[in-house]
Amino acid sequence: MESSAARWIEVLRHSHEALRVMVEPLDDDRLSAQSYAKEWSIAQVLSHLGSGAEIFGLFVEAGLNGSEPPGREAFMPIWAAWNAKSPAAQAADALRADGALVQRLESLNDTQLASLRLAFFGQDLDAAAMARMRLSEHAIHSWDIAVAIDPTAAVAEESVVLLVDTLDQLAARVGKPTGDATRVRVSVTDPEREFVLETADTVTLTQSPGDGAPDLRLPAEAFIRLLYGRLDPANTPPVQGEASILDDLRPVFPGF
Repeated sequence: MESSAARWIEVLRHSHEALRVMVEPLDDDRLSAQSYAKEWSIAQVLSHLGSGAEIFGLFVEAGLNGSEPPGREAFMPIWAAWNAKSPAAQAADALRADGALVQRLESLNDTQLASLRLAFFGQDLDAAAMARMRLSEHAIHSWDIAVAIDPTAAVAEESVVLLVDTLDQLAARVGKPTGDATRVRVSVTDPEREFVLETADTVTLTQSPGDGAPDLRLPAEAFIRLLYGRLDPANTPPVQGEASILDDLRPVFPGF
């Protein structure tokens, strides 16, 4: 199901507000603590979101103006500036940059949203697709922080409801075939969806009923995290199906 750009932006606003409430109370010690991302502290995850907000803002303006999107030469000084900040500054500035990006998206009227187009790595993105890209990154990295604070944390339900219907594109982009051809019928809950996941020379995920009972049944939130490489055994809720299925799928989705 496709959702309007306005709906994606609305949920992105809610994701920003949840991140702000979670991060603002953190002191320097907590900001310097390990996030779920193995090579990043909580502050560094926030730095990534902050620099990403700046870069995404450049994409939005390019899409509105019909100009070429910026390339790596524009990103390098942005990354360098964020990397040089202290943990406290990374956190505070990330919340400001993220809020400014959401506010900019909210300021676009219907005509601007309808006309926004961006050529991006061979794709022609409209406003909904661009907001979807930002929400997917925002929701997952927010979880990287949340689970370091609360081991029971989950990706926000409101984000899950939107993202679950875009997973075919994600699986094709990030899946790494291991050489073993597999076909797994996957059923997810909250919301209910059915998929067929196939790995051979490529990875494909099709939203359609499988032929027979599912091989794997799990919450949609957990399935999203599987595709993002964030469903290690310690962060896996109860699932129905053979445990070996997840063992086989985790290497296909190593994360990024």
